[in-house]
Amino acid sequence: MSRQLATFVIDGAHYGVDVVLVQEALRSQVRTLVPLAPPGIAGLVNLRGEVVLSVDLRVRLGLVPLADDADPMMVVVQVDGEPVSLLVDEVGDVVDVEEDQFETPPDTLAPELRELIVGAYKLPTGLLLALDVARATAQAA
Repeated sequence: MSRQLATFVIDGAHYGVDVVLVQEALRSQVRTLVPLAPPGIAGLVNLRGEVVLSVDLRVRLGLVPLADDADPMMVVVQVDGEPVSLLVDEVGDVVDVEEDQFETPPDTLAPELRELIVGAYKLPTGLLLALDVARATAQAA
């Protein structure tokens, strides 16, 4: 059975989320910082009049945050019916994957990363890590 994943890149690694969850992808917006927010919360953005939580996936995945002058992209996904903005290095394409390409997360992944990854798809271009959006955003909030 085939699925479509919207892909993005963080620190050179390729990640994907079910395309059904994706509302849109766009350039990063001005964020309002949230005092005393846990690590991984990049702030709040005003998306056409709607206040949306912004999560820095680099921090959630245990990576060094982007430099202050960097211009991340945003992938807005639906989590429990609410939009959440995921900050990523760059947005990729929508790819078709087959169930027979799916495997459990590789043992070589760091523990903090393994808990956020559902599994991996072996593609001709390399591994595509399937991100658990609910876990990646719930633990940050």
